[in-house]
Amino acid sequence: MFKPCIGITHRMAPPPQPNAKQHGYVPLRAASPPRDGSTSREYPLNRRVSPGVEHRRPAPRPNPKGAGKTPIAPGQPAAGPRVKDKFVSLPDELDAAAAQMARQHTLDLPSTVFEDIHSDQPVDPGTRGRITVYCIAESLDRKMLDKKLKERGPRFLLHSYAEVLYGQYGSLGEESVGDVFYFDYGCVAFWGLTEKQERDILDNVVRPCEQNALPPVEVEIDQFQFHYMANEKPHIQNDTITINHRLSNDHRIKLSISHALAQSTKLCIFEERVLAIVNNTRDLPETLAETGKINLPRKAIAQLIGKVFLQKSAVNLLSTVLDTPEFFWSAPDSLQALYKKVNEYMELDGRVVVLNNRFQVLTEMLDMLRDHQNNSHTARLEWIVIWLIVIEVVVGLFECASILGWVGE
Repeated sequence: MFKPCIGITHRMAPPPQPNAKQHGYVPLRAASPPRDGSTSREYPLNRRVSPGVEHRRPAPRPNPKGAGKTPIAPGQPAAGPRVKDKFVSLPDELDAAAAQMARQHTLDLPSTVFEDIHSDQPVDPGTRGRITVYCIAESLDRKMLDKKLKERGPRFLLHSYAEVLYGQYGSLGEESVGDVFYFDYGCVAFWGLTEKQERDILDNVVRPCEQNALPPVEVEIDQFQFHYMANEKPHIQNDTITINHRLSNDHRIKLSISHALAQSTKLCIFEERVLAIVNNTRDLPETLAETGKINLPRKAIAQLIGKVFLQKSAVNLLSTVLDTPEFFWSAPDSLQALYKKVNEYMELDGRVVVLNNRFQVLTEMLDMLRDHQNNSHTARLEWIVIWLIVIEVVVGLFECASILGWVGE
């Protein structure tokens, strides 16, 4: 999902890399971040900034000079910011698929003298729009969501895949305005919808289907752009996904990209939770080094160990963040290659390594604190036993002295 996860705050981009320049790519302007003011459920735009992901969500408030980054506890690995202006070329199979669609459409056209005026373009080249990914719950009730979508209309649920439902926004007889992907693990990806339309779906369709809804401060919102072009090679740069305009109506292309974006947004949840534990425990090693003791009971340390283990198991055992979605088991290889390329751009592998390193450091630190507390408790018991023995010896001496008459009768 990486912070800040709302909006696309662009820096001045460095000169395009050689391969990007060859394709004539010009960075797009950042999409305007959503504005509050809706009377529906509000998903906060201002939340904590996680180190290493400060490129997508603004800080909660103006920070004093030098306070732009959240401090990391001693011994914690620091995550560098994701390089969003890098150029990642998407699989060449996308160009081949677009060319095949063009040839097929040309064969289907009637042969007339006016053949050159027929348009084989699903959309105008140069069309661009926004992609927004929300993570608002631990999971979604798939059966209830399926029912809600069917109640809204036939276009709202077009395909059902493992882990995801796909539909469009628009009534029967109306032109569709965008695509929506509903992921079982609590994420929703919107393609080409306005903020008002997104909130309509979230409030009236998704919200009743939430299971373990996230607190407002934990809700993640990531924004990107899509750009349909006629002659450029498919690629990603500056959080903008460029693909051939002939593929604009292929929802499988969008689903492959959305899988990677949704996993990234979900990963942001775990990154932020671990960072909260890091910030809560960052002073403990320093206090132990300075004073030789910590003012934290054994129960509190055991609770922290339990929290770390729960988050670690959620990332590595229970979550789908690290898994290749089942959709790609039967999908063409080109779609899986596309998914992996987007994963590469979002740096998922590197972020997971950093996250697991933080888990390891936290576990080692808490184990050390627990051992220290246990040793202190053991030492305390030993001193109690020693003083009891001393008291028993003193009482015995008085009894012996009384028997020998050295002490008054």
